[in-house]
Amino acid sequence: MTAGSWIAGGPGRRADAPVRLLCFAHAGGGGGFFRPWAAALPGVDVCPVVLPGRESRLREHPYTRVSDLLPALVDGVVPHLDRPYALFGHSLGAVLAYELARRLSHGPAAPPVCLVVSGRRPPHAARQEPELRHLGDDAFVTEVARLGGIPDEVLRQPDLLRLFVPAMRADFTLNETYLPLPGPPLEIPVAALTGDRDPRVTPEEIDGWREVTRGPFTRRVFEGDHFYLKGARADVMAALRAELEAAAGTAPRTG
Repeated sequence: MTAGSWIAGGPGRRADAPVRLLCFAHAGGGGGFFRPWAAALPGVDVCPVVLPGRESRLREHPYTRVSDLLPALVDGVVPHLDRPYALFGHSLGAVLAYELARRLSHGPAAPPVCLVVSGRRPPHAARQEPELRHLGDDAFVTEVARLGGIPDEVLRQPDLLRLFVPAMRADFTLNETYLPLPGPPLEIPVAALTGDRDPRVTPEEIDGWREVTRGPFTRRVFEGDHFYLKGARADVMAALRAELEAAAGTAPRTG
């Protein structure tokens, strides 16, 4: 992947797949979170979205407001929307995928075939979590690590951790300052996924995502906490395949 690319490359990419899945990670997460999905979804071109300030874009200035990020994000992903595509987002990634879906539903590309959100209250729900973005570095890292948002291999390397803190803080600022942007509801299918022991959102709360669309809505609850989807769990991957098949009319291969 070249510097400045919004889509992560790699051996798992399938440019000839009938459907493309653009994936947005949680605050502090990156494209590597979705690396196991490529092998588990062999009929899907799994495309992790890389925001400025992360991974190969580490030297770029990260965004701290969704309203500022969105125009650049649209410009960055439109060249990759040359076939049916869906959007997936977990936690912070859920609202980024949601706002991108709203923008793309009115041009400059065809709308996504569906939106899949995970691990977050709907946009219109009031925030309940304490704000972390103003904490000092040590306290900030402690709290983010407690939430499970920092890989162990990064925590074990203080010099590497220091490189990640600005982008993590920018992500939490994106999340904590987010307010839904103006615009009409979606018209596309929306699926909301959650873990049954997620301390940040209950199954009942995640059901509120049905209000963001006039299209079909499904809710799926899995065993697990906020990071129930780590790796490539068979039941989560099966749910994604089902949503893509129903929305795109494409049946990704299972092996």
